[in-house]
Amino acid sequence: MPTLKTMKDAGQDLKPTSQLLGDLAADIDDAPQAIGEFVDRLSDRGVGFLLLILSMPMCIPNIPGISTLFGALLIAPSLQMVFRLDRVWLPQFIRKLKLEPKVLRGSLRAFSAFLLRVEVLSRPRLPLLSGRLALTLFGLQALIMAIVLIVPMPGANLLPGIAGVLLGLGILQKDGLFMLASVPFAVASVAWVTLGAKFSVDFALWLYRAGANLMSGT
Repeated sequence: MPTLKTMKDAGQDLKPTSQLLGDLAADIDDAPQAIGEFVDRLSDRGVGFLLLILSMPMCIPNIPGISTLFGALLIAPSLQMVFRLDRVWLPQFIRKLKLEPKVLRGSLRAFSAFLLRVEVLSRPRLPLLSGRLALTLFGLQALIMAIVLIVPMPGANLLPGIAGVLLGLGILQKDGLFMLASVPFAVASVAWVTLGAKFSVDFALWLYRAGANLMSGT
């Protein structure tokens, strides 16, 4: 089974992600491009790119219930990290989907401009967080965040969204500090869902007891 490259293997002459996306945008011809082929061209940073673009919508107000869809989509890159696969796994029907070149170029240039600002604060660092074990653990964290997003609970999308964005940026930029910064948000996400679930159960029990007392006339 092929293994996911560690960030430490990338070398010191790592091309900035903004430049990588800009180059990809410039290379796109007028023919529609399959999603799978595009993601493969991102090499070992494809997982980070997927985490970023699937987590960013969770950081802004959106349609109720859409977090469940994005949570389900985040499972694939999360498992990719857990099992340390070299090629980003996507369902075949998604890999074969075609993207219009104009839309793809515009999206890549927008992401490139965004990352250009982030790269001022980010650089390859904390190599201890670049090894295979660390990537596996962060993959488990991403998987938990995906599950949290799937849970239909009000307010449960922002914290895992921030955690996913920081983790995605950390992988794209080979920045262990950004990856580490995602951990508190992941912990807070689990705490929020746990407390929310406890409150929901307690409230349901209270309603049941109140109803039972009302029916019994006490």
